Amino acid sequence: MTLVGATVTVWTGAEGIPEQFVWAGSRFRVTDTPTPLGVDYAAITHPGAMPLGWRFQGTSDSGDTRMFDVLYDAARGEWQLLHTYL
Repeated sequence: MTLVGATVTVWTGAEGIPEQFVWAGSRFRVTDTPTPLGVDYAAITHPGAMPLGWRFQGTSDSGDTRMFDVLYDAARGEWQLLHTYL
């Protein structure tokens, strides 16, 4: 089940790049080099915002691996899941 729009907890490194996160009750480690999402892409779901979004591969402790798009919603002070890809 994909919980698009769900809040996710993201831990970032010194440069603000995601390193690990929790989604749907599972912890994932970022297992590739995250790619910043362009302002135009993220603005589709959050008009008027200057988003900070990322696409990256994450692998859970149980071995579930997929791609994630996440966006930081500064107004709410939380990360949101935009998409997951198997």
